[in-house]
Amino acid sequence: QVQLVESGGGLVQAGGSLRLSCAASGRTFSRYAMAWFRQAPGKEREFVAAVDWSGGSTYYTDSVKGRFTISRDNAKNTVYLQMNSLKPEDTAVYYCAATLSLREVTTLGGMNYWGKGTLVTVSS
Repeated sequence: QVQLVESGGGLVQAGGSLRLSCAASGRTFSRYAMAWFRQAPGKEREFVAAVDWSGGSTYYTDSVKGRFTISRDNAKNTVYLQMNSLKPEDTAVYYCAATLSLREVTTLGGMNYWGKGTLVTVSS
């Protein structure tokens, strides 16, 4: 069992930055590939970014490439999402998720565990 708790969300102006954190419980954190998804009001949840077990490989959806950076610290059981140059369309609830299957790390159905989310609001 893995429990995930997100933090770091808030209100920011367009062009600003936020850093999200996701703290995981358990001693098996390093076995999981980790991902961030987001869900905007009235829209489906979508993939944002992912990182493999070691942190050596990362994956991004096109709309955040060059602006967002995902990273992890296995010693702290934490994954991060650094978000720069934020846009109003980045407004959403951001969810942290974990999977044992790297092949499915970009898919909703492939995730084994989810956090409850943290709200990011970007004002124009």
